[in-house]
Amino acid sequence: MTNLIKFTKMHGAGNDYIYVNTLKYSIDHPEELAIKWSKYHTGIGSDGLVLIGKSPIADFSMRIFNADGSEAMMCGNASRCIGKYLYDNKITDKEDITLDTLSGIKHLHLTVSGDKVSKVTVDMGSPKLEEILVNGNSENLVSAEITVNNQTYKATAISMGNPHLVIYIDDIEKIDLPVIGPILERHPFFPNRVNVEFAQKIDNKIVRMRVWERGSGITMACGTGACATAVAGSIIGQTERDVEIIMDGGSLNIKWDEQTDRVFMTGEAVTVFEGKIAL
Repeated sequence: MTNLIKFTKMHGAGNDYIYVNTLKYSIDHPEELAIKWSKYHTGIGSDGLVLIGKSPIADFSMRIFNADGSEAMMCGNASRCIGKYLYDNKITDKEDITLDTLSGIKHLHLTVSGDKVSKVTVDMGSPKLEEILVNGNSENLVSAEITVNNQTYKATAISMGNPHLVIYIDDIEKIDLPVIGPILERHPFFPNRVNVEFAQKIDNKIVRMRVWERGSGITMACGTGACATAVAGSIIGQTERDVEIIMDGGSLNIKWDEQTDRVFMTGEAVTVFEGKIAL
């Protein structure tokens, strides 16, 4: 007999994942399923697979597997979707939820309209300058020159629990992301690969950003990438600490709080459809 499990397709700013409640369904070999199910023509189609589970140290846990089967440390968009999933499906009635991730405990605040979640704010924690190895020495990368295909960019490396390389440029439309993205993802500075964001300042409070995610390629949005872009923009004097990040799939509000040094991400989460699939 075929073993069917229920899944939910959700997205945050166009960053779409397949969500499975492992409190009800046991999932073996999620790496393989992420590859299989993420394919758009032969699977469900997504940026990856997210497993919602229990945790001994938080209300719930989150595991994320990219479309190539690799496991991600953190995903801001997915964490917002989990908040909506848990509340809308009456798995919890809390409007403040703790979520156990590979990059630590994340705190979610749900904005509820009627009996459904309309927005979620995630405390993404404190950013860090990502350390890289240069000639055997550990260094920070802040507005430093990095050359790809004979083109030199000024890049800043930020960790939001996962690594990001943020590059501010004058015209984002001139970037050939399918070509440059995978090269930068595998740059020798980042032996474990890196997420890549190209950003264009519109004004001090608005930034246009495109992302190449390690393990997934071009995606419509990236929550941790939006946070890293906001932090990098503030550090190099491009933006204020409270900004709107406009991505291909939608916008997020990112606030880097000066008093607490914590980054808060606010945005919508959307349920696309539900279904059943054979394991």
